[in-house]
Amino acid sequence: MAEGSIKRLTDRGFGFIGTAEGHDLFFHSTALNGVSFEELRVGQRVEFTRSEGSRGPRAEAIRLV
Repeated sequence: MAEGSIKRLTDRGFGFIGTAEGHDLFFHSTALNGVSFEELRVGQRVEFTRSEGSRGPRAEAIRLV
């Protein structure tokens, strides 16, 4: 699994994860495992699986580190 940190959250149930490579990955609240969207905070460390969505790369199976 890859690691990164929460970079930005929206009030519409999605956000972005900053990766070690310097890229931002989109994620939707349905991709969270063991944590609710409301519990997330900018800067929290997460691990995730990178996948390809209809609009490009995205994060799936996200959980707190």
